[in-house]
Amino acid sequence: MVKIGYRTIKTAIGTPIAIWIAQLFGVTNFVSAGILTILCIQPSRKRSVLSAWHRFVACMLAILFSFVFFEVIGYYPIAIGIMLAFFIPTTVWLKITPGIVTSSVIILHLYSAKEITVAFVIDEILLILVGLGVALVLNLYMPSLDNKLQEKQRKLEQNFQIILKEIALYIRDKNEDWTGKEITETQELLEEATELVARDRENHLLRSKHLYHDYFYMRTRQFELLKRMLPLVSKLPRTDAISLKIADFFEKLADAVHPGNTAILYLNELDALRSMFDQQPLPKTKEAFETRANLFRLLHEIEDYLLLKKRFKKSDIDRHTVRRLKKEAE
Repeated sequence: MVKIGYRTIKTAIGTPIAIWIAQLFGVTNFVSAGILTILCIQPSRKRSVLSAWHRFVACMLAILFSFVFFEVIGYYPIAIGIMLAFFIPTTVWLKITPGIVTSSVIILHLYSAKEITVAFVIDEILLILVGLGVALVLNLYMPSLDNKLQEKQRKLEQNFQIILKEIALYIRDKNEDWTGKEITETQELLEEATELVARDRENHLLRSKHLYHDYFYMRTRQFELLKRMLPLVSKLPRTDAISLKIADFFEKLADAVHPGNTAILYLNELDALRSMFDQQPLPKTKEAFETRANLFRLLHEIEDYLLLKKRFKKSDIDRHTVRRLKKEAE
C-alpha cells in the first residue's frame, strides 16, 4: 500500500486553496497561484521560509528584468532568451536559484501581456503573495518526529547491547556464530536518525540546542570506537584471566546501554582493571608483548567510549555514591 506523506497532503490541500483565494482577489493568472504553492511546500519550516524568500526575491527581480528587456528589445522570443542569459547568473550571484522556476512563470505572464502596466504588476505581486503565503501557512504545522526518533534510539541501544554481548562471547568462547548484521543496521540507523534530527531542527527555528542531536552524535562517536575494538578483541587470548574479566566488563556495559548516564561507575571499574593490568608481570615473548599492547589499546578505546557518555549529559550518579563505591573498591 502506497503511503501518503504530510507533504503530499499539504500540496493537495494548499493548491486548490491558493487558486480559490487568487480567484477571489480577481487575479488574472489565478491558476499559477497553485503552481507557486506546490513549489513552496517543503519538508521543514526553515526550508519553507527560505524557499518562499528566494522565490519572492527572484520574482521581484524577474518583474524588473522583464520591464527593462521587453520594453527595450520588444516582446519577441529572442528577448526572453537574452533576458534569461542575464537573469539566471544574477540569481546565482544572489544565491536565490530556487526561485528561477517560479520567476520564469512570472516572466512568461508579463511576456504574454505584451504590455507591462502598474496594474498588471500589482496583479502579479498579488499572485505571488497568495501562492507563497498559502504554502507558508500550511508549513506552520509540522508533524512531531519525536516518536520516530525514540524508535531509532530504542533500536540503536538494542543493537549496541547485542554488539557488546557478542564481543564478550567472543572473548570468552571464541564464538564465531555472530553474523555481525547489527553493525550494518547500526550504521544505517545512525544515518537515518541524523537525517531526522536535521529535519526536526529545521522545524524549530528559534531553538538552538536539540537533545537528540547531541545523543545521536554521541552514539555515532561511540559506534566508531566499537568498530575499532573488534579487531583488538579478536587478538586477545581466551585463557588469559584479564581477558575473561574484560569479557565480564563488556557484558556489564551491554546492560548499561540506556539514555541515562552511569558512565562514572564503569570508569571507576575500568581503573581497577587497568591497575590489575599494571600489576601483571612483564611479557617475555613477542606474542605476549603483542597481546599486552592490544589489551592496553582496548582499555583505552573502552575509556574513550565511556568518556563520551560521561560528557553527554549530567551524571545520574551523585558524588557521594561515587566516593562510597571508590572506598569499597579500595
